[in-house]
Amino acid sequence: MSKKVSVIVSVYNEEQALPEFYRHTSAVLAGLAENSLPWDYEMIFVNDGSQDGSLTFLEELARQDERVKVVSFSRNFGHEAAMIAGLDYCSGDMAVCMDADLQHPPECIPRILQKAEEGYEVVNMVRTKNRSAGLLKNITSAGFYWFINAVSDVNFEANASDFFAVSGRVAGILKKNYREKVRFLRGYVQNLGFKKVNLEYEARERVAGKSKYSLKKLFHFAVNTILCFSNMPLKLGIYAGLFSGGLGLAVMVYTIWTWLRVGAPSGYATIVVLICFMFSVLFFVTGIIGEYIAILFNEMKDRPVYIVEETKNLDPSDVPLEGKRP
Repeated sequence: MSKKVSVIVSVYNEEQALPEFYRHTSAVLAGLAENSLPWDYEMIFVNDGSQDGSLTFLEELARQDERVKVVSFSRNFGHEAAMIAGLDYCSGDMAVCMDADLQHPPECIPRILQKAEEGYEVVNMVRTKNRSAGLLKNITSAGFYWFINAVSDVNFEANASDFFAVSGRVAGILKKNYREKVRFLRGYVQNLGFKKVNLEYEARERVAGKSKYSLKKLFHFAVNTILCFSNMPLKLGIYAGLFSGGLGLAVMVYTIWTWLRVGAPSGYATIVVLICFMFSVLFFVTGIIGEYIAILFNEMKDRPVYIVEETKNLDPSDVPLEGKRP
């Protein structure tokens, strides 16, 4: 009995890229037998509230190809939610998550399945080069991974991307146990354990369209990731208090020394500077605590990660944990 691979694709306004992606990826999947990999396959496209013609194209594709499954959200819930939905609905022995813009080369899928044949349950795809990213994005990406590894107890593979593969068993764990509302899926995948391997790839130019991640979204994503995987920011209040106490002691020693040398000094400027510094530290630490409280508040509300409006080529009774149809 042949195994099955589920290719999970997040789609948000990718009308121009989808035809080329389907043509290219389906050809690779159809040729698996030529690579001595007799795997069956399914392609799960998760429409993340696209506002262009992406859903129309996917619905037509599903009518023509029964291996194409479509999960359509009621609105835009984000890339991470789309990947989680794909994992919820997949039925393969191996699930491969990738983007629809062909920056994640479909030609890597046979390499991934070869590692699955060798017994690996987690395959991290590590990017060696990104042709479409500018200097600023590459620098900030490297800085992010350096910082998160410095403040977190877990270790993240630098330049790991949302292009990864997990076994059916690992996908089941992600379905049941990793349902946070604020999440970093590739971080979970890297730190679940099991037998894992890293494969390198070179990211291509986007086949069409443009990146959906603005600098603002990337910054917000980075902050949430740090807060989810590290408690160190909460300890900044202690460090800031120690630093401020030391600074206050130094100012006191300087004031006494100046008083002994030249008489009582004017302390107006010193007081203003210290007050401004102390309040800035106080508001900064308060802001960090507020971010953690916001995350806790979102978890306490326990709202669904996503809401599914309709599906194509999927069993209507197969409703995942948090994809309730309205």
